[in-house]
Amino acid sequence: MRRLRSCFCQLMLICATLTACASWFSSEPPGPIYDVRSAVVLGGPEVSRELLSGIGDRINSAINATVRTEVYPRVVLTIRVASVQKAVGFDRNRNVAKIRIDAASVDDGSVIAVSAFEVTSTANDEKMVDQILAEDVAARIRSAFQLTAGGA
Repeated sequence: MRRLRSCFCQLMLICATLTACASWFSSEPPGPIYDVRSAVVLGGPEVSRELLSGIGDRINSAINATVRTEVYPRVVLTIRVASVQKAVGFDRNRNVAKIRIDAASVDDGSVIAVSAFEVTSTANDEKMVDQILAEDVAARIRSAFQLTAGGA
């Protein structure tokens, strides 16, 4: 019985090690990089102006702080806040925003990239819900488009 347990533990250790090493051999190519020139944030009447302006200010600050040393396709972002749900979950402290982004070419106006995602944030202070959600959305966009975090 001890020998069986010892073999099982060794097998589990080998599996865990191989799983940890698998990320070294990822063959997934990096996503495309764009030179984001500006962004506009849109939302329906149910989306607060504080949330829309918070996202816009943070993204435009990141655009201004980002310096590209190589030439990439120049794009303009249209960020749509499709829906916002506030005070959801058991503790009523989760907030969810569904975001859709179109990246249109500066040269001819055609949409060359589309992204959609959902951001969930937690906030216990009702006065800070929009600002925290705006920062979480902006952080996701900065990550997706490789923008430098601005000072906003």
